[in-house]
This record gives sequence, C-alpha cells and structure tokens, in this order.
Amino acid sequence: MIEPVILQNMPLFQGIDENNLALLAPHFQRHTLPSGTIAFSQDDPALNLFILLAGAVSIQYKPPDGDLLVVSEIREHNVFGWSAALGHRDYSSSALCTETCDVLKLEGDALRRLCQDHPETGVIILERLAGVIAERLRNTHEHVIELLRNGINA
Repeated sequence: MIEPVILQNMPLFQGIDENNLALLAPHFQRHTLPSGTIAFSQDDPALNLFILLAGAVSIQYKPPDGDLLVVSEIREHNVFGWSAALGHRDYSSSALCTETCDVLKLEGDALRRLCQDHPETGVIILERLAGVIAERLRNTHEHVIELLRNGINA
C-alpha cells in the first residue's frame, strides 16, 4: 500500500481531499520496471492503469498494415494504460519502458468499483482522466500527421 501523500503530488489527483485520497491509496501498488520491460502489449487484456513516478515509457502502436509506430513518450507523473480505467477489453497499444521506471499500478476494476461506491471522487478522477486522454490523443494525432508527412517526403 502507498501513502496518500504520494497521490497528492500527482497532477491527476491534485485538489482531491484527503479522505478521498485515503480511499484511493490502498488500491495502488508500487513497482519498479527495468529498462526494456514491456508493461503491456497491444491486444493484451486491459487490466491496469499506470502512473509513472520516474523513468520513461514509449507507447507503441502496430497497425495491421504497417510498421510499428511510437505514438507517445510518457514521462514522470503521466498516466498510461488508461484502456483499463475505461473498461476496454484490450489495450490498443503497447507500453515499453525505455528507462528503468518507478510506477504506481491500479487495477481498472478496483478504480471502477471505487467510482461506483464514491461517485463524487469518481467524477473528479474520470474528468481528470478525460483531460489526460484528450491531450494524449491530440498529441498522437499531430505525431501521426508528422510521420505521414515524413513518409510522403522520403
């Protein structure tokens, strides 16, 4: 179990009161993932949401008709594996640790149960996750356009 103060320093949880952080904290597990570790692979069952405390993670997507694409680079205090939080069956991409990573891991089912049992906390967390997802998709879109432009000009 982690201490609620660790969550308090995460942008995703800033502004959430101590009581709600105390509800969340027991559901997180802290792990160290060595560089080169695949946290999850595309099409694996989407079980866990991750928060990166330190290190770097490359989010990679392999389209059925193309080469592997690096769609995002995750850095400290960012979230990845959000398919699990949204209740998706499988991850839509892979996550490769490009440096040794210190992560917090939360089971998607535990997060969804917490949101059902404590809707006021759930609304805050889901709104914050929606913001993270929207920003990541915007950045991914721009990155894919750049990859396509480079491919056309090559």
